[in-house]
Amino acid sequence: MKRIYFDYAATTPVDPRVDKVMRPFFDEKFGNTMSIHSFGQEAKIVLEKSRQTVANLIGAKPNEIVFTGSATESNNLALKGVAFANKDKGKHIIISQIEHPCIMEVAIWLEKQGFEITRLPVDKYGLVNSLDVKKAIRKHTILVSIIHGSNEIGTIQPIEEIGKVCKEKKVYFHTDAAQSFGKIPIDVNKMNIDLLTASSHKIYGPKGAACLFVRQGTKIEPILHGGGQESGLRSSTVNIGAIVGFSKACEICKKEMKKESQRLFKLRDKLIKNVLKIKESHLAGHAKKRLSNNANFWFSFIEGESLVIQLDLLGIAASTGSACSSMKLEPSHVLLAIGLKPQEAHGSLRISLGRWTTEKEIDYLIKVLPKVVKQLRKISPFKKHA
Repeated sequence: MKRIYFDYAATTPVDPRVDKVMRPFFDEKFGNTMSIHSFGQEAKIVLEKSRQTVANLIGAKPNEIVFTGSATESNNLALKGVAFANKDKGKHIIISQIEHPCIMEVAIWLEKQGFEITRLPVDKYGLVNSLDVKKAIRKHTILVSIIHGSNEIGTIQPIEEIGKVCKEKKVYFHTDAAQSFGKIPIDVNKMNIDLLTASSHKIYGPKGAACLFVRQGTKIEPILHGGGQESGLRSSTVNIGAIVGFSKACEICKKEMKKESQRLFKLRDKLIKNVLKIKESHLAGHAKKRLSNNANFWFSFIEGESLVIQLDLLGIAASTGSACSSMKLEPSHVLLAIGLKPQEAHGSLRISLGRWTTEKEIDYLIKVLPKVVKQLRKISPFKKHA
C-alpha cells in the first residue's frame, strides 16, 4: 500500500536538488570555517554565499543572518538574547496565546527569571489585533514576539501592522516565521521586523539548520558561549553541509514560491470544501488568511488521536494538534485560545500539503475520511454524553 504524506507542517522531505548540492560537503569540502588553511577558507566562502542567499529571500543584509541548529534555538536566542541584553530598560515582553510551544516555554522560563510576560488573546480565527498590541505596550516593554503563520491552524497574522506599532513605540519586534518562510513573501524592512526565525526542514532542506534574522543595531546577547562563530551570537562549529542545503532550499523557494502557492491553494480549497460536507465538521483558523498548505479541522464526538491512527492504517499520515507535542494528552493550547472547548479541541485533524502532494492524493483522503469519521462516531464515548 502506497503511503501518503499530509504532514508537511511537521517536516518536509529533502528536495533531491538540495540533497545533490549538500553531498560534497560531507566528504570533499568538509573544512571547518574557522580554520585558516584552504579547506577551512573554502568552507568559509561557501558559508558567506549561503548567508547571502538566505538574506535575499527576506530582504535582509547578509550580516543580519545568524545560522543556528533549529527554529527552537532561534526562538530561544531571540527571546532570551533580547531579554537579558535589555533588562536595564525593562523586563516586560509580549507574546500571543497561540505561539509555538518553544516560545511558550521560553516565556515561562523568563518569568522565573523575573521578567513579566503578557499573553495576548486572539479572535475565533486565531488573529491577533494590532490595537491589542499597541494597548499592551508599556514604558518598560522591550520585546513583542508574534508568530507569523500558525503551525497548527495556519492563520497568518497582520505582521506588517504589528511591526508598524512596535516601530512607533520603539520596541523590538520578533516573529516566528518557521511555517511561513519560503511559502509567502516576507520583507523584513517593509514589515518592520527586527528579528525573524526560519527553519530549513520546513522548506525541503535538511534538519539541523535554521537561522535568526537580527536587524543590525539590535541589542542582543548570545545564549551559547564558545569560539565566537556567527559574529559571536552562536558559538558552535558551523554545520556547513546543512547550511548549504538550507541555502539551496531558499533559492528554490524564491524561484517557485508563487507558482507552488497557487497550486497548493487549489488543492487546499478543494480539500476544505469537501471535508466540510461531513456532518459536524468545522474549519479551525481563518478561511482566507491562512497558509496555502494548511487545513485544520475539528470533528464533534471524535478523538483526534484515534482519527490519526485510523488514517495511518489506510496509508495516510496526518496529525492532531501540534506535531511538536503530539505525544501530550492535553488539548492544543492554540485551539483552546480560539474558543474551542477541551472536548472539541481533542477532535482536531491537521492536514498539511506540500511540494509532492497530488490531486489524486487529495481525492483519496476525501473518499476515505467520511467513512473513518462515521466509524469512530459509532464507538465514541463523547456522543453518549452530548
